[in-house]
Order: sequence, then structure tokens, then C-alpha cells
Amino acid sequence: MALIGLGVSGGIGAYKAVELARLLQKRGHDVQAVMTRAAARFVGAVTFEAITRRPVITSQWKPGANADIEHISIASDIALLVVAPATANVIGKFAAGIADDFLSSLYLATTAPVLLAPAMNTNMLAHPAVQKNLAELAARGVKFVDPGEGYLACGWIGKGRLAEPEMIADAVDRVLSSRQSLDGKRVIVTAGPTYEDLDPVRFVGNRSSGKMGYALAAELTARGAAVTLITGPTALTIPPVASVARVRSARDMHDAVMAALPQADALVMAAAVANYTAASVAGQKIAHDDGVLNVQLVPTADILADAATWRRRGGTHRPLLIGFAAETSDLLDRARAKRVRKGIDVIVANDVAQPGAGFEVDTNQVTIIDGAGEETLPLQAKSAIASALADRLERWLQPSPAGTRA
Repeated sequence: MALIGLGVSGGIGAYKAVELARLLQKRGHDVQAVMTRAAARFVGAVTFEAITRRPVITSQWKPGANADIEHISIASDIALLVVAPATANVIGKFAAGIADDFLSSLYLATTAPVLLAPAMNTNMLAHPAVQKNLAELAARGVKFVDPGEGYLACGWIGKGRLAEPEMIADAVDRVLSSRQSLDGKRVIVTAGPTYEDLDPVRFVGNRSSGKMGYALAAELTARGAAVTLITGPTALTIPPVASVARVRSARDMHDAVMAALPQADALVMAAAVANYTAASVAGQKIAHDDGVLNVQLVPTADILADAATWRRRGGTHRPLLIGFAAETSDLLDRARAKRVRKGIDVIVANDVAQPGAGFEVDTNQVTIIDGAGEETLPLQAKSAIASALADRLERWLQPSPAGTRA
């Protein structure tokens, strides 16, 4: 089947990694265990050697010729790097690009997919620094197996325990089976907000962080698609996509999308595009006074509707058109109406007023609406939402994507 790099870091859940190695072997995979120094405090290397029948790597300073490039050799050979447990320390090093041991060097050197199974104290998991690191890795395309809830080694009860080995092994199979499933497909993904200038200093914008669109771009790229990411202003790290267009205004985004459309198999409009822009932009900073400032706003071009019109005039079924509908009330009714009005295939609706969903957070809850019906996905990480949408995109892009036409 596949050679899997199994990273084991220093958490009490390290003992479960032994069972994970056994499960992966039962499913036909070869396993190369890589242990951190802290992991060896919880379980012995000889245990993994007995299970995997391979020498366990515990140091990047192994003596001998060419030992200093061993991590490069393994990085090229593995089909997947899975780290279980993934501690806050390892997650932080991966996010920051620190390579001070074999496992962190392997992460930087490999181009294989990466799957992390975080495990730590509840408060550590919820800490803003850890959440930021998880979001950064998700934006790069790293996959996660969410930790479970229950009794923790520290005596607390809450979220943070390592997922069960069976769940991690299932996730490994899903990642491996999805590799290159979109090879040869060209997908446009838009992300982030647009900024509509009022003067050289001020603009009208929205709270979109771009996290959903970036997670989608990373997921589709991991599956082999050639992704063109058209992004409004964000602070996120660009995932390893085929091409990037950085835009600022709704007009900029409209022009970039329409230019890329003829070569695309699908357009996924995850960006929060402004519906209105200033009728005119002041050449100088508008002076501040105590009076009321009146600004005339005019509608922006409807990118999805224009894409649907372009497709209809060409008499083609491509590209597949997928939109997002961010609402604060009457979610499904508004989303259904938007899909019909714009003439698109699929709309993904989310209520941004709900806690944990929408803008500036790492989770989302969506309802997918197409010609075949509606499906609601539970609140989960945006990377998981991206994976679920990519699963469906694979089906929609089949030669006869029944039920997805407007």
C-alpha cells in the first residue's frame, strides 16, 4: 500500500501510537516511526521496532555516512506524515518552521500530505497561540483528527485527549485515497474580503479573514487540482497553489475571475465580496469635522451572476459554479433564492451570526444546496468543511454531475 511516516511526540497518548502503527500495518501500510526525545519518556523505541520491523528514528545526529540527510531521504519516500500525538510544542514548531529535531526537519522536507492528531490539556488546546498555529497549518493544507473529550491525564475533564487509533487510521485512509483525485482539474477559489476605497486612507470593508477560502484552496491543491487563488487583503499565508492573484476591490476580483474563467473546471466563490462601492473616490483624505459625512454607494458587479451569464452564452456546462451565502437571518430561504437568481449550480449557506461560525473563527457550520437537495454539515473546523466540500466537488465534476445544475 503506502509507506507512512508516524511521528510520535511527548504526550501521554504516545502509548496509543503503538496501536495505531499496528492498525496501519493491518491495513497493508508500511510504517516508519519517528520519535521525539520527549516521546521516549512515555514509550520505548523497541516497542515500535517490534511492531513496524523497522529501526525507529530518534535523532537527526545518527553517526555514519550521509546520516545528516536521512530526513530528506525519508521525506521523499513517505506517502503521508501522520503525527500522533501532536503536542502543542510540535504544532508550534511546525507552524513556525523550526527544525531542531528529526520530526520537525521531516515536516519541512516532505511534500507528502500531513495529518496531525492533537492531544493536550483543555486550556492549552484553547489557548490563542495554539489556535493560531492550528489555523496556520490548516491554511497550508495540513489535515487534523480532532481530539476527543473525556478524562485527561492531568485529571481534568474536557477536550484534548488523543483520538482513538481506529479514528486516526480511518483518517489516514481517507487522506491517502483522496490524493490526486482532482488531478488535471483547474479550479478558481476566491477568498477574503474586498476593500472599497473612500479616499487614500479610508475604505469600506468586512470582517472576512479568508480562512474558509484558503482552507479550500489548500485542500483542492492537496487533491491534485491546479488552483488559482484570487484573494482579497488577508494576513494569511498563501497555500502552495498553482497561481495567485492578489486583489483589493470588488472590481479587481471581478476582472481576475472573468479572466481565469475560460480555463476553469470550477469556480468556488468563498470570498466576501462587497455589494456596494463608493460612487467616487476622493483624491485626498476627507477632512474630519463634526458634521455628518454623506457617502454615495453604488452596486458592485455580481461576479457569480456574470460568470453564469458567460457560461450560458457559451452553451457549456463548465465551469461548475459554487457560491457562498453568508447571512444573519432567513438563512436557507435567502440562500435558495440566491442560487436561483444568480443561475449557479451550488450554494453553501452559513449563518455568520451563530457562535463559532462565519468570520474570523476557525470553525464553520454550513448547508450545501444544489439541484438534488440540501445537506447540513455540523459545526467543525474549516479544514474539515473544506475536505467535505472537496469530496462533493469530486462528484460534481464527474462527466454527468446529476443534480448539480441550476
